[in-house]
Amino acid sequence: MKRVYVSVLTAMIFLASIAACQKGGGGGNGDCSETAMTITTSPAINSTEAPSAGETFPLTVNISANLPNAGATIAVKARPESSQTAFYTETKTTTAAVNSFTITGTPVGTPCVVEITVTSKSCAKNTFSGLYRYSRK
Repeated sequence: MKRVYVSVLTAMIFLASIAACQKGGGGGNGDCSETAMTITTSPAINSTEAPSAGETFPLTVNISANLPNAGATIAVKARPESSQTAFYTETKTTTAAVNSFTITGTPVGTPCVVEITVTSKSCAKNTFSGLYRYSRK
């Protein structure tokens, strides 16, 4: 009789441990299925802008299709092409389709890269990344 109790108890512990090991859901880090956002920018992604004078450089990020209801986070980073150290960073959380940034601090005569990352607030896997190049005279 003691063997039966030990066997039943072992089986119950085994089944409880299997149930505890199942993958949990939710939390924004699991699987999610949002339609990919369509992003356009001005200056355009993958472009190289001609050197221009001035101390500020405008950037417009347009989420032209499939903006999630929860919104998105837009991160902009500008850095010299030869360095990973940014001279300009800005992050905005938005539910608007059109978002404007003004890049400041651009060093004179240095080729620079602007990196843009747009991430859905409700699905971290729904993300867009792109960059463009520019320089200041």
